[in-house]
Amino acid sequence: MGSFLEIRGLTTKVAGFTILNNLDFDMEQNELRVLLGPNGAGKTTLIAMITGQYKPLSGTIHFEGKDITGLPPDQIFEVGISRKFQVPNMYETLSVFDNVMVSLRGNRKVFSTLFRKLTPADQDRIWEILEFIGLQDKAREPADKLSHDERQWLELGMLISCNPKLLLLYEPTTGMTEEGKEKTAELIEDIARSHSVILVEHDMHIVRKIARKVTVLHQGQRLAEGTLAEVVENQTVREVYLGKGKFG
Repeated sequence: MGSFLEIRGLTTKVAGFTILNNLDFDMEQNELRVLLGPNGAGKTTLIAMITGQYKPLSGTIHFEGKDITGLPPDQIFEVGISRKFQVPNMYETLSVFDNVMVSLRGNRKVFSTLFRKLTPADQDRIWEILEFIGLQDKAREPADKLSHDERQWLELGMLISCNPKLLLLYEPTTGMTEEGKEKTAELIEDIARSHSVILVEHDMHIVRKIARKVTVLHQGQRLAEGTLAEVVENQTVREVYLGKGKFG
């Protein structure tokens, strides 16, 4: 049996430029993986390929043994893969509670969801999530009244409410306060105890705090992989990507 997520020979070009170049990538279940790399390394494109936003020129993506290469985003979502964008994606005029309710079990029919009767189990799950992300006291406030940090946490809560098997997080701490970054790192660590997570993050303080296994991309290929300590000491990584003092 292959890996939980198995990518082989993934290649794509945009406007004649090769973004991913015969990339191989593996990930096991219940793993927290951090993706590092400079701008243009292929991190964003890899995430977009996994979630079905882009189709590869060649190569395959297998998830739990199933070939999901080129499937549309809705079908990718159905197999258990969810993505958090850099800019939070939510229903601005709905309350914090209703945003989580709509996301519960992946129900995307907003109006029918709002008017259906909640079961006691649904109620318990929503409040459990709100307490987990620390927004239980703001449950009845509209989402557009939240701070930037709080909006990021709400979207995290919305994503885990539908119980994804693999959660893709793209620079979730961008624009956050230092206190907000610390709490987000703790949330990600907690989420990773019961979900597989791929994290793209530019803040090295956060990476140092939570990284277990790191994959460094460069020019659409895998440059190095291992623990953060191993990657930091990799001379090729230092020369090609990190630069002197990057981890200082």
